[in-house]
Amino acid sequence: MAPTDRFRARKQPRQARSVETRQRVLDAAAHVFSTHGYAAGTTNRIAAAADMSIGSLYQYFPNKDAILAALTDAHIDAGAALLAQRAAAGLPAGLSDTLRLVVRATIDNHRGDPALHRVLFEEAPRSPALLTRLREAEQSAVVVTAELLRNHPEVTVADPVLAARMTVATIESLVHRLITQPVDPAQLEDEIVGLLAAYLTRQPQQPLAGQGEQDLLGAAGDGQAAGVEEVPHIGAVHDARAVE
Repeated sequence: MAPTDRFRARKQPRQARSVETRQRVLDAAAHVFSTHGYAAGTTNRIAAAADMSIGSLYQYFPNKDAILAALTDAHIDAGAALLAQRAAAGLPAGLSDTLRLVVRATIDNHRGDPALHRVLFEEAPRSPALLTRLREAEQSAVVVTAELLRNHPEVTVADPVLAARMTVATIESLVHRLITQPVDPAQLEDEIVGLLAAYLTRQPQQPLAGQGEQDLLGAAGDGQAAGVEEVPHIGAVHDARAVE
């Protein structure tokens, strides 16, 4: 088999018994990878955990990378299904409540087994097909989010498409990075919702932190040019402008 095929399962079972056996392999693999990590998560260990021969396992998957690819696909599918289920009754009217629904669904999809999540997204290699699917899923989320932001009365950002990209990337990046660490999920949810709500609803003409001091420095410079003694300034001032 060509190296580029190492992420591909050998076959997709159709009979109920074969589907059950394949799922047994995936369940056993999830436990093995969660317990032992990627390097030590061998197919022999997976076969033993699934209570089957290594030959039977190879009927479904050629190697552990193909098993991990299937687990990652299942994780993506579960996340999309969970979000669709929670949004089925309609999104809340308030922006913060809508953000909370999405953030909570994302956290819940990742918190079940943080150790396995670390293997899937930090240790395991990714196939070109998986990378393509991840990009497509992200772009789909950006399109939906941009439409929501464009029509929401609380949103004040000038560029809803860029804001949608930042919103999707912020949720995914922070949840992926922090859910595997010791963190209170409720606190993480509150912080992400607060961060995004503040970004999406800020007044564009409102000076950001430190901007008033920059104006004061400019005025002091003008005063010095006019013969007024300069006021000493201690420390560097950084213009922390948020990107819309």
